[in-house]
Amino acid sequence: MVLNRWNDAEAKKFTDQVGPDTPENAADRELALRVYTSRLIGADLDLVLHGGGNTSCKVKRRDIFGRDIDVLHVKGSGWDLGVIEPAGLPGVRLAPLQDLRALDALTDEDMVNLQRANLLDSTSPNPSVETLLHAFLPHRFIDHTHASAMLSLADLPNVSDIVREIFGDRLVCVPFIMPGFELAKVAAQVYDDNPHVEGLILINHGHFAFGNSARESYNLLIEHTNMVEDWLAKTSGTVPARASGNSPEMSENAARILPMLRGIIGDAAAKHTGNRDAPMPVMDLRNGANVQEFFNRDDLPALSRRGVATPDHVIRTKNYPLHLTADILAGGRKAVTAAVDAYITDYTAYFDTNNARFQAQTGDTKTMLAPTPNLAWIDGVGVVGISANAKAAAAASDLAAQNITAMTNGQNCGGFHPVSAQKLFDMEYWSLEQAKLGKGKPPALQGQIVMVTGGAGAIGLATAAAFAALGANIFLVDLAQDALDSALETLGSGHAGIAMDITETGAANRAMDACIAAFGGLDILVSNAGAAWTGDMATLDDADLRKSFELNFFAHQTFAKAAAAVFDAQKRGGQILFNVSKQAVNPGRGFGAYGIPKAATFFLLRQLALELGPSGIRVNGVNADRIRSGLLDADFVTQRATARGIDEETYMAGNLLRREVKAPHVATAFTALAQATRTTAHVITVDGGNIEAALR
Repeated sequence: MVLNRWNDAEAKKFTDQVGPDTPENAADRELALRVYTSRLIGADLDLVLHGGGNTSCKVKRRDIFGRDIDVLHVKGSGWDLGVIEPAGLPGVRLAPLQDLRALDALTDEDMVNLQRANLLDSTSPNPSVETLLHAFLPHRFIDHTHASAMLSLADLPNVSDIVREIFGDRLVCVPFIMPGFELAKVAAQVYDDNPHVEGLILINHGHFAFGNSARESYNLLIEHTNMVEDWLAKTSGTVPARASGNSPEMSENAARILPMLRGIIGDAAAKHTGNRDAPMPVMDLRNGANVQEFFNRDDLPALSRRGVATPDHVIRTKNYPLHLTADILAGGRKAVTAAVDAYITDYTAYFDTNNARFQAQTGDTKTMLAPTPNLAWIDGVGVVGISANAKAAAAASDLAAQNITAMTNGQNCGGFHPVSAQKLFDMEYWSLEQAKLGKGKPPALQGQIVMVTGGAGAIGLATAAAFAALGANIFLVDLAQDALDSALETLGSGHAGIAMDITETGAANRAMDACIAAFGGLDILVSNAGAAWTGDMATLDDADLRKSFELNFFAHQTFAKAAAAVFDAQKRGGQILFNVSKQAVNPGRGFGAYGIPKAATFFLLRQLALELGPSGIRVNGVNADRIRSGLLDADFVTQRATARGIDEETYMAGNLLRREVKAPHVATAFTALAQATRTTAHVITVDGGNIEAALR
């Protein structure tokens, strides 16, 4: 059951932000309510996912000449309904759009150009590719969604009969046509032939509801969706499980399978692009209740080749998932590689067949997208989104979870029959759909998964932020949950972490498993966590020295060992970066308990570089000094400066450059090493200049 979340008090807050109910404010108050209901729709994952769907309203405004004109506000490309602002519903002059209905044909390029030419604000985003459908229908408010229930309905073989059974003459069906001019004309004609209807079912596509107010249109959207949900439950006698929770057993299996698969797909991508250093994909794992229930079906192999519930999904998931059965997994890396190769062969044949058809029709050709899978169904593991970064991978797995619900409902109620591969190709390779994916140069470290230990500390968080700014997805490890949560909030979405004591037995492997469950593998380990025990060695308690070695040496060693195992499973190289210390080469009085294990870590770095280099794994480090973190807290700095009779700034700038070295400077050294693709066994000193600590 989809909840109706309209609230009069909340709606009033939106209109109150505009101003009093006066003729001058009328259009903006209507737009405010359009924003409010758009957010209600976008916040419900049973209605829309990842920018899908669109909303609109028609208002009266005055142009620069003081003339009243009709304006269509429609969702702009790139905006998510769940967080939309008024700017995300750009205004377009309505009359020129409506004039287009008289044309017999219109190219996509001319459609986009005319829509942009009639924007009230030329800096606005492109209006939705379905703008003309909103323009050709007469209603003031229109909502278009891809609700899970509606997709189940839209993909039934006898959808028109079922729509009449559920709705009588309240809704009517529109045949599948790609979004754009032709669909807008056909849908408008269907409405003209049935002017009493409250909405449209676009076969194999989605649902339109409309009304004369934001609330009326929204209410109908919810009512229609729940009527379909009720019919599905009554007809099938069951309701599919929701996409919630996870299976610890399946997640444990993921630690064994996903790095191997990630490396295999990375190899295939490198072969396709001709770039041997092409990044591996990021993965997003789902094995909630709906996945567990779905994987128990007897017809799973057949459904894996059935297709997507709506063509809108194809740009993120491709038509089919890579289906790795238990038999394939039992065959190990060789069998999984063969399955990926077979997927690529099938996708290439799909492209070649449809590209030849496209060329025969238009005289033009398309360029094949990466033929590697964007989605995998893995027995005993779950559904895995596969893409260039964590956000895109999560979008793919979210859509896959919705597709599972639509498939289950459809199969249980007469059959799940989405659009043909031919029509899907036209959507996947449609220039306007491709534009949604973005064409800019990717960030330097997109696709890189970076684990940072001590990630909530000053140096750790600065380093994580520096890697994130370069496009990496970050996995933080820190001792305290509250500090970890705060650090992840600072980084923003697309990152994850785990709170643990890294000196505990098995901690490194647990951290790696959690990182694999979050992102599918690992590319860079920044082994950063450390703390200083002080005291003269001649009188130091043995227990304190052992504690220091556990954190400042053995934790580095166990995490490096665990990371190397992940790198070996991926077989695509990797990087280990150590935060060593000036103390490793230039001991300070009273810091022996800190410097000695750091010196051992320095040697560990060199030893690992020697041993792991032939596998393409680089091992480097940073020697930093006098950074405001850990031991060098505010009290310590004050005490040391006072003892020397200088101010704090002078104390912190006690180096050759006479400038304080801060955590972001250390972070820059780590990211520089990460991008120095032919450098290993190297340590960068970041201390502003300390000749006594200079490396020879």
